[in-house]
Amino acid sequence: MKGICLVLTIGLMVFTLSACETMKGLGKDVEDAGEWVQEKAS
Repeated sequence: MKGICLVLTIGLMVFTLSACETMKGLGKDVEDAGEWVQEKAS
């Protein structure tokens, strides 16, 4: 449950911070956030 909340929070932060980026930029931000989550999960 804690992990799910963490992922949702990170996703919301990424979406909020990159709301004015292009879709390509948003995809890059999401990819970077996903890599960060994977590092933290290890």
